[in-house]
Amino acid sequence: MRYLPIHRAAGIPQRSRYGPYALHMILERTNMDPTDREEMILQNPATGEDISKIVMANQNDVETAIFTADEIFQSGVWSRAPAIQRSGVLSNLARRLQDSLKQMARIESIQTGRAIREMDAQLGRLPEWFDYYAALLRTHQAFIAPTQGKLLNYVQRVPLGVVAQITPFNHPLLIAVKKIAPALAAGNSVIVKPSELAPISLLHFAEMATAAGLPPGILTVLPGNGKTIGKAIASNPLVRKVDITAGTATGRALGSLVGSNLAAFTAELGGKTPIVVFNDADPVAAANGAAFACFVASGQTCVSGTRLIVQDEIYETFMELFMQKVHLITSRMGDPLNYRTMMGSVISHRQLVRIEKLVQRKGVGNILTGGRRMTGKSPMDDFDFSKGNFFPPTVITDVSTDDDLWREEIFGPVVVVKRFSDEREGVVLANASKYGLGAGIWTNDVSRAHRVAADIQAGLVWVNTHHRNDPSSPWGGMKESGIGRENGVEAFEAYSQSKSTVLNIASPEETRETQDWFADNDAEKRYG
Repeated sequence: MRYLPIHRAAGIPQRSRYGPYALHMILERTNMDPTDREEMILQNPATGEDISKIVMANQNDVETAIFTADEIFQSGVWSRAPAIQRSGVLSNLARRLQDSLKQMARIESIQTGRAIREMDAQLGRLPEWFDYYAALLRTHQAFIAPTQGKLLNYVQRVPLGVVAQITPFNHPLLIAVKKIAPALAAGNSVIVKPSELAPISLLHFAEMATAAGLPPGILTVLPGNGKTIGKAIASNPLVRKVDITAGTATGRALGSLVGSNLAAFTAELGGKTPIVVFNDADPVAAANGAAFACFVASGQTCVSGTRLIVQDEIYETFMELFMQKVHLITSRMGDPLNYRTMMGSVISHRQLVRIEKLVQRKGVGNILTGGRRMTGKSPMDDFDFSKGNFFPPTVITDVSTDDDLWREEIFGPVVVVKRFSDEREGVVLANASKYGLGAGIWTNDVSRAHRVAADIQAGLVWVNTHHRNDPSSPWGGMKESGIGRENGVEAFEAYSQSKSTVLNIASPEETRETQDWFADNDAEKRYG
């Protein structure tokens, strides 16, 4: 195996120029030359520096990987392994991941441009997903259905087969782990197509999974171009479930392919999260929480607070506190690997240009702060913003509900602010979106909290907090924000299917008498 030195100064370890372990196996199996493959040079979006060369999978690789995954599934080495064995491997994987968190957080920061303090905090939670599903395997039980007569009907959960997951750049490892953990727990063979912009951490993770005891070939990582590789995966009839996190347009396109194969489909798609601040909210807590909602991950999450809806009486006080927090974040932007940095870059120059064009249109509203890409050097640590893709926290008022800034997902640190007068108006504004993934409510009125949460059309509603997530808590959206749920027992069951076995426990003599449907007599027979 040949190796490419990868930016050792940035802290990414040396790895195979083939990219994924799985693709290396495919190349060996098919005797194909890796030089025939398209290669992609990944760049650090904060510095513009080259960090890795990845060999991209092609359509033949997809077919080979899926065929191999199906072969391994049929062998039963994982799909029919005892639950206690699968649980042990997931527990081992949790511990190995725990031991590698610092390194993985650094990789995540370098490949996404996000602040290292943010990645440390986020990745610190990841072992919980494997621990949760390891525990679920030890406690989840089959059941006996109350069938009539002398029949024993037991119902088990069995795996689907080969399942595919298409993951985005914004939380490369977190979103992948949320999908991989229940899929492996259920006994499936898993194919993952990571974002071509941020595949490195997942490639390392795949090798870690094999070291933890996962049989080779059960987890396959195929980096490649989403438009070609994603389509090839979704249209393959051997794939029995596709689980994606992507934009709504991508979800529609892939969902139609999956549906033609009568396979299962889970999709977490776009979002336009409202943050509704009522007069009785604590203004300091609400301002702090809204800043987190709006600007964590540089606004590049599907549940980013992008529509800030503030009631009249608290508006001035809240906005003063909120803007103070925004200016603090801006002043603490710098090198993402500096632990003092509060917010990093956006993912690419293309996205930087898109955000700036959306914000700088004529008549778009009143820009209170931000609005243009950052150049020059950071006053905090002298980091050169012009080398990367930095956009400051941006706050805009007086935006129409018909404008794209209100209607469309921006995926950047941009929030629009609107006043409202009464509760009904606040709810109407919150629901004035084709999306329904997340929503935030800030109020100290318990009755109002429950009432408004019930009325808001979103799969996730946070009250006096934001972006809280747990392996046990369902995660997914309404309307054009997707279908199905991640996390919890619901995800485990979505990666499995029920199998009902009905066993006749009557004696042979009784069976001869009661189950001869075509007996030449007039005795009453039971059907079903």
